[in-house]
Amino acid sequence: MLDPVFIAQQALNGLSEAAVFFLLASGLTLVFGLMRIVNMAHGAFYIIGAYVGIAISALTGNLFLALVSAVVVVAVIALITELGLLRAVRGQELPEVLLTLGIAFVVGDICLWIFGGNPENLSSRAMPAGGFAIGSASFPWYKVLVMVIALVIGIALAIVQNKTRIGAIVRAGVDDRETISAMGINIRWVFTGMFIVGASLAAIGGVLDSGITSILPSGGNEVLLKALVVIIVGGLGSVSGAAVGAVLIGLIDVFAKVWIPELSYFTIFLPMALVLVIKPTGLFGKKS
Repeated sequence: MLDPVFIAQQALNGLSEAAVFFLLASGLTLVFGLMRIVNMAHGAFYIIGAYVGIAISALTGNLFLALVSAVVVVAVIALITELGLLRAVRGQELPEVLLTLGIAFVVGDICLWIFGGNPENLSSRAMPAGGFAIGSASFPWYKVLVMVIALVIGIALAIVQNKTRIGAIVRAGVDDRETISAMGINIRWVFTGMFIVGASLAAIGGVLDSGITSILPSGGNEVLLKALVVIIVGGLGSVSGAAVGAVLIGLIDVFAKVWIPELSYFTIFLPMALVLVIKPTGLFGKKS
């Protein structure tokens, strides 16, 4: 179990899982930090993106088209959700949470009705073939691609958040949305834009994850739970915190499933509990 080759294999598996966690958590942490709601529909956007990507990849065999199609479909659904539903209960935390939870259940049932309950995966034609050798095993090039895509998106998000006016508005909205509203910025449209960005990142995560794990209509609940753990560990509203939290949880999850599978959930929630006790705002979070 302590063979260096085995450790390297599992570490790479953990990093590829962390890449998906990051895509989910980065969008969720900004939405959560800015809008002050736990978006329980975030896992539903992941599932919609995954199924759209699976369908398009089966038709075209093209990963890029699958990703673009998933983002477009989920962005439209997120726009309708935010304008048509969430704005009506803006500022009412419990109705917001219950509404997004209801959306998650409805989406799960619709996906079950349309796609059935059998596990689905991204078409192999849309994934790069082969891999590189690690000892006697091979690590898929597809997982490398997933990590590269997550890295590129993470760098882009960091640049936008820290180097642009839009990022400054978002950071200000996370820290003090009352002040940013008083400055004449229409915070409602900032909410809408960030909600769409967060949902789109979840869609990308869903498409990429469907090439690694099998997708089920109920799968959004588990990934949402892990994404929440990631943002609690990393810190509210922090992209860098989402990245660090995703790597920690991804590695812990993979190694725990190998070494102590009966305690795999415990090992995920333990670091979250420790962080909440030691630094309640998360590793990179700040007090509002």
